[in-house]
Amino acid sequence: MMLRYLGSTKNLAGCVGGLLGVVLYLTGVVGWFWPFVVVALYAAGALLAPGEKVRLVPDTSAELRSSLAGLVASVSAQSSRMPASTVDTVRRIAEVLADLLSRPARLAADPDLHHAVIRLAGTDLPLSLETYLNLPWWFAARRAGAEEELVAQLGLLEAEAHRVAERFYSADVDRQADHTRYLRDRDG
Repeated sequence: MMLRYLGSTKNLAGCVGGLLGVVLYLTGVVGWFWPFVVVALYAAGALLAPGEKVRLVPDTSAELRSSLAGLVASVSAQSSRMPASTVDTVRRIAEVLADLLSRPARLAADPDLHHAVIRLAGTDLPLSLETYLNLPWWFAARRAGAEEELVAQLGLLEAEAHRVAERFYSADVDRQADHTRYLRDRDG
C-alpha cells in the first residue's frame, strides 16, 4: 500500500509542492518558517491532485490469449473430426482476437469493445467448438446438419470478429485518411 502511494499522482503532486516550498526558501521569499511552508505545499498538492483510477474489472487479456492458443492447438489436434476448412477459420478468428487482446490498455478504454472481445474469445468461439466436438464422431459425420451448423457459426463469429476489429482500428484508419488528405492538400 505504501509503495503504491509513493508512485501515485497525489504523492508526485505533493513532492512538486514541497520542492516549490524549498525553492521559495532558497530564494528568500519565506524565512525561518520554511518547513511549515514545505509541509503545507506538499499537503495542498497531495489533496488537490486527482486520485488514481479504480480498476474493478480484472485484465484477462493474457489469460484469454493463452486460452485462444490452447483452443487453436486443441482444434488442430482434432482436425480429422472437423469439417473441411474450419480449422483455418478458427485460426483466423483467433489471430484477430489475439491481436486485439495484445493491446489491453487500449481495449479497456472502450468497455463495449472489451466486452465483445471477451465474449467472442471466452464464450462464443469455445462453446461452438466444444458443442460440435462433444458430439460422437459417428453421429456428427452421419448428420450433415451438425457440420453445417458449425460452419455457419464459425462464419458468423469470423464476421463479428472483423466488425469488432474495424471498430477497434477505426481511429487509426481515420488518422491515416486525414494524413493522406493533408499530404494531398499540401502538394497543391
